[in-house]
Amino acid sequence: MADKKEMPLPSPCVSVCVLNDEDICEGCWRSVQEITRWGAMDNDERQGVLSKLYGRAKAAGAVL
Repeated sequence: MADKKEMPLPSPCVSVCVLNDEDICEGCWRSVQEITRWGAMDNDERQGVLSKLYGRAKAAGAVL
């Protein structure tokens, strides 16, 4: 039986690419490094990044 390939987690990009002073995108809340590495990340790495995004947005006052 062939191994099932895990579907990659989709990018959180919302096509609002604006970097703040800390080089964090204010559309998806990823760092420049996270954005450029996204395609090479496995799902565990992607999940690690995704788990940080809400906190970053909240810290910046972008969410209640």
